[in-house]
Amino acid sequence: MANLTIEMPDELAHRLAGIAATHQKSLQQFAVDHLTSLAVAAPAAGPGSAAMVLQAMHGQPHLSASLVDELDAAIAAARLPIRESELFPE
Repeated sequence: MANLTIEMPDELAHRLAGIAATHQKSLQQFAVDHLTSLAVAAPAAGPGSAAMVLQAMHGQPHLSASLVDELDAAIAAARLPIRESELFPE
């Protein structure tokens, strides 16, 4: 097993030790468990891959309602009218 030393502010170390204690784990075991869950949850594939798209779809939305409304308005403004004569020439 590899050893890793992490430097962090004392206050953070004390808070993490307290959280670990509530889970009845040592600080080291608590850190290993959480780092392992991060590594497992992180997709191995790159941007644009199916895994990344699924992760984005299942993640929390990061847009406010006003931004969504603004996006909808921009999409509506950019639409071109459909002309059937262009779709089905005689």
